[in-house]
Amino acid sequence: MTQVEAGLAAIAPSERVLVLSHCLRPSQSCPGKFGKSGLDCPESCSENCFIGRVRQMALKAGYKGVCIAAGGAMALRFVKDHHARGIVAVACDKELLAGIDGVKNLSGGAGNMPPIVIIPLLKDGCVDTEVDEERVFQALSLGSRV
Repeated sequence: MTQVEAGLAAIAPSERVLVLSHCLRPSQSCPGKFGKSGLDCPESCSENCFIGRVRQMALKAGYKGVCIAAGGAMALRFVKDHHARGIVAVACDKELLAGIDGVKNLSGGAGNMPPIVIIPLLKDGCVDTEVDEERVFQALSLGSRV
């Protein structure tokens, strides 16, 4: 376990957020609609997609919130609004690096940053991307009973 993972494990899931890139959704069949705080998955969604599965796991584990962000500004606003003390972030390398810098600025410096477990995409391109799902599920479950 890395130092960042240990830091996240020490924080209760109720103080953590999950931030996902919207490009992980199945672009041709996703019934979700974008709102002020990201992609809103309808409760009646029958799509068997990664976003739906990981969102349900995070909520079952007690996460403070899940943001399916259309960009870095939206993700940062979500982290700020939810006063996240721990973050699991899934995105392309470019967005992850910008997000870390953004959280550092929100926190007042690297020493005050919440732990951020980052999981880069395996395939990017802004549409129908891919990620190591098992790695995401492992990160979500750090220090929890799910």
